[in-house]
Amino acid sequence: MMKVSLFATCLIDMFQTNVGKATVELLERLGCEVDFPKSQVCCGQPAYNSGYVKESKEAMKNMIKAFEHAEYVVSPSGSCVTMFKEYPHLFKGDAAWHESAVKLADKTYELTDFIVNVLKVEDVGASLNGKATYHSSCHMTRLLNVKKEPFTLLNNVKGLEMENLENSHNCCGFGGTFSVKMGQISEQMVDEKVGCIAKTNAEYLIGADCGCLMNIGGRIERKGQPVKVMHIAEVLNSRM
Repeated sequence: MMKVSLFATCLIDMFQTNVGKATVELLERLGCEVDFPKSQVCCGQPAYNSGYVKESKEAMKNMIKAFEHAEYVVSPSGSCVTMFKEYPHLFKGDAAWHESAVKLADKTYELTDFIVNVLKVEDVGASLNGKATYHSSCHMTRLLNVKKEPFTLLNNVKGLEMENLENSHNCCGFGGTFSVKMGQISEQMVDEKVGCIAKTNAEYLIGADCGCLMNIGGRIERKGQPVKVMHIAEVLNSRM
């Protein structure tokens, strides 16, 4: 049995615990033994992106230690996995931590990447009736290069009709602290994204990063559009 340590992320731990639960249930159903290292905290990305480099590295060191004994580390977040992948570069001049940072980066996977490319599974046996469209998040697409895997899995969900999303790879305007610092620009970006979603007449908007989904979902709710926002882990864990 493959042993997997769940990297839950801050947003999932604080706001979207259902995504974490769906991830665990899905991985266990696929034959994995899942554990949750309790000493995990933030990956350090918000602090690092805000210029607090020294402070962010303390969080990074904690995460390296938290997952030190993990066989595989899996997270339902392309953004936070990308941060783990940056650790080797950030600790390049620190001999005490660089090797451990490399080991963590090498064994860390985004959820759909892990299912398709490590477990070698393309059909998880999920079912969900309705029409859906998918938002491709920036870090997952551009930095992790995880592009096809979500669609491979979603196209095998029974009852789910996938609609192409215009400008699918365009940023939704979240970008962590970007949405706070550049509020007006962020609003314009998410408005454009929501407009593209409306054109598909989809019942579901699916994504793989909770930050994007919270941002887009909030805009959809304010506009009163009848679209349910779901994380891909929830979809792949669905039985309808």
